Amino acid sequence: MKFIKKNILLISIVIFAFVLRFFNLSSFPPSLNWDEISHGYNAYSILKTGTDEWGDLPIGNFRAYGDYPLTANLYVTIPFVALFGLTEFAIRFPHVLLGVGTVIATYFLAKGVTKRKDIALLSSFLIAVDPWTLFTSRFVLQSNISIFLFISAFACFFNRDKYPKLLTLATVLFGLSLFAYHTTRIVTPLVMLLLVLVYRRSVITKSTLILTILFAAALGVILLQSSSRARANEVFLLNPGVIAQIESQRNESTWSPIVSKIIYNRPVYLLTHSAKNYIEYFSPAYLFIEGGTQYQFSVPHHGLLYVVWLPFFYIGLLTIVKRASKKDTVSLVLLGWLLIAPIPASITVERFAVLRATSLLPLPELFSAIGIFAFCELILKNKRHAIRLVSIVVVITLLLLARYLSIYTTTYTKDYSWAWQYGYKEAVIFSQENYSRFDKIIVTKKYGEPHEFFLFYGKIDPMTYKTSKTLNRFTQSNWWWVDSFEKYLFMNDWQIPKQGATFVTESKQLTDCTSQRCLLITTPGNAPSKWSKIKTIYFLDMKPAFELYENK
Repeated sequence: MKFIKKNILLISIVIFAFVLRFFNLSSFPPSLNWDEISHGYNAYSILKTGTDEWGDLPIGNFRAYGDYPLTANLYVTIPFVALFGLTEFAIRFPHVLLGVGTVIATYFLAKGVTKRKDIALLSSFLIAVDPWTLFTSRFVLQSNISIFLFISAFACFFNRDKYPKLLTLATVLFGLSLFAYHTTRIVTPLVMLLLVLVYRRSVITKSTLILTILFAAALGVILLQSSSRARANEVFLLNPGVIAQIESQRNESTWSPIVSKIIYNRPVYLLTHSAKNYIEYFSPAYLFIEGGTQYQFSVPHHGLLYVVWLPFFYIGLLTIVKRASKKDTVSLVLLGWLLIAPIPASITVERFAVLRATSLLPLPELFSAIGIFAFCELILKNKRHAIRLVSIVVVITLLLLARYLSIYTTTYTKDYSWAWQYGYKEAVIFSQENYSRFDKIIVTKKYGEPHEFFLFYGKIDPMTYKTSKTLNRFTQSNWWWVDSFEKYLFMNDWQIPKQGATFVTESKQLTDCTSQRCLLITTPGNAPSKWSKIKTIYFLDMKPAFELYENK
């Protein structure tokens, strides 16, 4: 009882954070996307058979569709699937807990950094309600694990003076973050080097040194595998397409050959474009106004942070810079962390990438909290105004949160259900209910790899799937494709014929529906003539997603 009374505000913030993330979890976002489906079914497969859908027990990366995500989230999902079954709730719920854990970790990080409970409470409140973490912790993302581990590692590190064993735990958490998300494989080693440079021998102990060597060795072995680099090869600024563009610009240049080589080359391109990207991650446009560019990771045209925090974030940043200039070690680490965090995002092709910049968290929230109190103490010269200003900011934030939730649960959900592969669940349910009526069920690949949706929502036994005599899988263009299993046949949209009843898949597998009863699940209007439409499945904005046809 005494503990509850002493920590009533923190407990209230944690409960509020949980409610925001837990409420109607299976419906917002409006459906599972193909990455969520892949993680869920592969976790189910390992639980039931000891291997993933490809017959492997993945360690550093698992195959998925050929993008080779890291395995931490896969193994975190398994106990929840064991408890709750193969459901939307089971695979999303651990990310709710990770989001709430991030709120708690932020409190202890801020407490360790500032030695002030008021700033720690405000920081944890801000991270509990900001769109950046609220949006992403309601569905399956690898970055949710890396955020939690990374912040928790810093929370342990900055509280090591009070509890010395936390230094070892911090090293373990930093090490685990290397296996959670691709960005932390860049950021974590740089941050650990920063800590050694700032604190020198005080952070190098026998246990931390041994642990660091073990984690580094494990990571080195994993990175030697080509699968670990597969995703980086696709998203890196200097991908094959860009290199071809540079060569084309050099060949078409009116400058002399020497000047053209100086202007158009890989180092210059990488330096100029990454520098531009890097700077943009600190801009008000990204943080407070427009947000990210991918519809699956943030609400379009809405800042990742609330605009009311904008002046205080930059005041807090200036406060940290001023303290760092006076050799304050904590401020030096925070500033170094801030400068390191956007590096992975800046060297990839996407502008304003939300997930690849998550190593910045919770610095914007922490700096905003510091900025609010600094504004009162340094500018207004009156500490007593802090409570009043915090109250005003909290009230405005809650109003902006209410507006954000309204947009998220109505306009966003309706207008962007297509970005979540909405409609596959309904298509699977119909096909399952009518499975005995058809000899073949043909499905378009228009909206992403469909086979996983039929495995997941059909709750198909993994061993039955892997031993299916009609299972047809192959690799092409650095991607793994599934063209068929059991009655199901999966085809590119443009391969669906306009006439007749003969279907040929990417792997040249032929199916003739002339003498068979076939169900076709396709995009609107994309069906052979004379086939009968029996159902339309709509996105939430009432635009047609799928049309279902039968041949007789």
